[in-house]
Amino acid sequence: MAGGAGDERSVAERVFAIADAFESGGELTLSEVARRAGLPTSTAHRLLAEWVAWGGLVRGDDGRYRVGMKLWRLGVRQPTARRLRDVARPYLDDLLEATGEHVHLAVRDGLGVVYLERLSGPGAVPVISDVGSRLPLHATAVGLALLAYAPQQVFADVLDGPPRKFLANTLTGEAELRSRLAGIRATGLSTSVEELTRGAFSVAAPVRDAAGEVVAAVSVIAHVERVDEPQFPLGVRMAARGMSGALGYRS
Repeated sequence: MAGGAGDERSVAERVFAIADAFESGGELTLSEVARRAGLPTSTAHRLLAEWVAWGGLVRGDDGRYRVGMKLWRLGVRQPTARRLRDVARPYLDDLLEATGEHVHLAVRDGLGVVYLERLSGPGAVPVISDVGSRLPLHATAVGLALLAYAPQQVFADVLDGPPRKFLANTLTGEAELRSRLAGIRATGLSTSVEELTRGAFSVAAPVRDAAGEVVAAVSVIAHVERVDEPQFPLGVRMAARGMSGALGYRS
């Protein structure tokens, strides 16, 4: 339906049309939202401003819009997100028992990674990640695991950021990040050592759905002194494989 003078949709229907424009995820320009929602640009701009003010959408510095945390927090209460967390929970429990450190389940949110679940052992290393927190893709093991399988435009946008160098080990250059992502795709594992948090390292692996798409990542964050212990990559691989199988993935 065109969104011109003959548009007989109610205000609520137009608001919902804005939400529907983001159904496939990603970040959209004003013109892309207007086209998908079937609205005049001026109407789309006004409704987008209201969505941003409410917190349902976020407008980036480049003018693109993406789903905000308020909608995400509502979304995790819905069946799809609940199913992901429910499917992951027994594998996270096993991973916690095997390592005694932090275990995470995370998904990509635009140019960041959002944590859906975190379980922690009593002596786990202090970290800043928590349920609902959003951290950069390039400086976290889960973020790198998700970035490795994201569309090329996402990687280009990360580079345009530009990526922040948090600690001496944080990789930010295009060539080194490309090589790193290729390695993750080759091995199925992502490792980060003191790139965001001093004294900590992390190992992550991608989780796939029935269609083979990477929909999440599972990780362990542990004391850096334990970086060479084999149970971390082994446990993360097994957890990711179990979660993927429970979601219907068959390699």
